[in-house]
Amino acid sequence: MRKYGVTYRLSTAYHPQTSGQVEVSNRGLKRILERTIGQNRVSWSDKLDDALWAFRTTYKTPIGCTPYKLVYGKACHLPMELEHKAYWALKQTNFDLTVAGKLKTRWSGPFTIDKVFPYGTIELSQADGHNFKVNGHQIKHYFGGDVPQLVVPDLQTFPLDQTKYGEN
Repeated sequence: MRKYGVTYRLSTAYHPQTSGQVEVSNRGLKRILERTIGQNRVSWSDKLDDALWAFRTTYKTPIGCTPYKLVYGKACHLPMELEHKAYWALKQTNFDLTVAGKLKTRWSGPFTIDKVFPYGTIELSQADGHNFKVNGHQIKHYFGGDVPQLVVPDLQTFPLDQTKYGEN
């Protein structure tokens, strides 16, 4: 005890002046309890845990920190702060489109169109032979150079006559 500068004093129950700092702490705890329980003094034991937590996490000027930090060496985080931290971690994960659940792309191409069904359904095939159907509105054109050009043999083209086009 001498190593830490603590002196032990033996005192009686009815002489609180001997342990002055303890009485100051008890008075502060009593004030918190009085404000917490209000008129219903029977339920003080139900509120004791909350009052102790509030007392231990309140900054004390004489020691320059909270009692919690003095004992455990780190700041006490509120349950709401931990919940908030977890919420933001989940939100960051959902914004990462490579990991995100329903926002993640289910497929990416390029794919070959095998069949066009009525009402806009299109069947696509992958390089591994796996075929699947999608809505035609979800299809995007691929403008890469390595995909063969579409050749339509029955299509005929006619030159546009400028003189006829400009006249009525």
